[in-house]
Amino acid sequence: MQFTHKASCHCGAVEFGLYLPNGLVDLRRCDCSMCRKRGAVVTSVSLDGITVIKGADKLSLYQFNTFTAKHYFCRVCGIYTHHQRRSNPKQYGFNVACIEGINPYNLGDIPVMDGINHPADR
Repeated sequence: MQFTHKASCHCGAVEFGLYLPNGLVDLRRCDCSMCRKRGAVVTSVSLDGITVIKGADKLSLYQFNTFTAKHYFCRVCGIYTHHQRRSNPKQYGFNVACIEGINPYNLGDIPVMDGINHPADR
């Protein structure tokens, strides 16, 4: 698969390619406990739309609550890179700020999703 975007963590130990044929769509933030603390702008990609090119051995996995979502971060620099979604396990959410050339502060208003009242918690 040909990547449309290249991304990495802060220290460069983890690099990944993204296939986003429609660009950055459905940008969002979330107010669940995890997302509130990391503050990242995310968007979605199918599971086959992200490939770790370098540093898979540098990724650490964090899970909590229902242990459904899988949150990955670089264990060298601590930057959150992506997570397999609980709301749709066939997708990854990824940290838009990891994409080369993207400044999330230049993306305008980003909607906040209600992660505190996640449907899977009802």
